[in-house]
Parts: sequence; structure tokens; C-alpha cells
Amino acid sequence: MNSIIEAAREAFLIQAHCLKASLEYFDEAAFERAVELLATAPKIAASGCGHTGIACQHFVHLMCCIERPARFISPSEAVHGASGYLQKGDVMLLASRGGKTSELLPILDICRSKGVAVISLTENLESPLAKASDTVLKIHVTRETDRNNCQGTTSNTMINATFDALQAALIEKIDFQVEKFAVVHPGGAVGARLNNVQL
Repeated sequence: MNSIIEAAREAFLIQAHCLKASLEYFDEAAFERAVELLATAPKIAASGCGHTGIACQHFVHLMCCIERPARFISPSEAVHGASGYLQKGDVMLLASRGGKTSELLPILDICRSKGVAVISLTENLESPLAKASDTVLKIHVTRETDRNNCQGTTSNTMINATFDALQAALIEKIDFQVEKFAVVHPGGAVGARLNNVQL
């Protein structure tokens, strides 16, 4: 097998192994607390840097799809007025594998001063981000998929998998009906199927 195909196959195996292993680190109490906060918050925001920030944009889209008002706030904009979107009772989700991302830490102070609950996703439960959060969802990363173990690949997969699990749980929590999704998602093949429209 040539090295290119071997690397590709190994990337699949690394991520599959990590997803399976992560169930051992699943904290049910912390997860239920996060779901409760998301289910009752008037508004939701999420922030992260790099690959994690892109994943956070996926998360807020998932929330909007089940009619939980949400938006992504970039770390730089958060400390230049965009945190005004959040009011007391709202939720901010902050994601950082190491839990020490310097751009995110000032957002914690803003949230505390405004009475905004914080959910964090991190691998480091002893990090400043984890310790200052209302609930922490631990991500577990065995290794990244590149040969140098430095690109945010497996970690991004684990963060997205956690976001997907949050949406699945929220659908149960709030009993979100597919008829509502059909209203906000009339486009594409999914919209056509839900609304019984022929493409």
C-alpha cells in the first residue's frame, strides 16, 4: 500500500477509535446540565478560535435549526461590543481543546458580570476555562490525524460530535417536532422531502 493511501486510511481509523474511546469520558451529569441551560436560555452564543471557531459556527446553525436563537461571536468581536448580544439568563458556549486560549478568557469575565451562563468544551478540566464555567463537557482526543500530530483534525471531529449530541439531546428535551423543522428548512432535498414537494 502506498504511503498516501496508508495515511488516508489511518486518518479514518484514528478518528473512529477516538470517537469510540470518548464514551468512557462521557459525564452524564455535566451533559444534562448543559442541555438544561440550552433548553431554557432565551439566546445562545458560541465562540472559539481556528478550527474550533468553525465548529462553533456549525453548533449555532444546529441550534437555529431547532428554533433555539443562536449566533457565533468571534473572540475579537466579543471584546469589542458584540457581547452585548447576551443578557442575563442567556448561555455562552466556549470551546478550546487546551482550555487556555487567551482570546476566550476575557469573555468569561464579561459573562460573569452579565449573569450569562457558560458551557465549556475542553480536554483540560483543570484549565482556566473549565474552572470558570457553569458546566464542562470534556472532549477526549487520542491524537490528531496528521503525522506530526498538530493539525486540529481529530479534536475538531470530537467537538463537532459533542455538538451533534447536544442537538440530539435537545430535540428530546424540548420535544422538537419535524413539522417545525420543515417550516424553517424548505430548501434542498431535505426540505422537499419534509414538505412533500417534488424536485
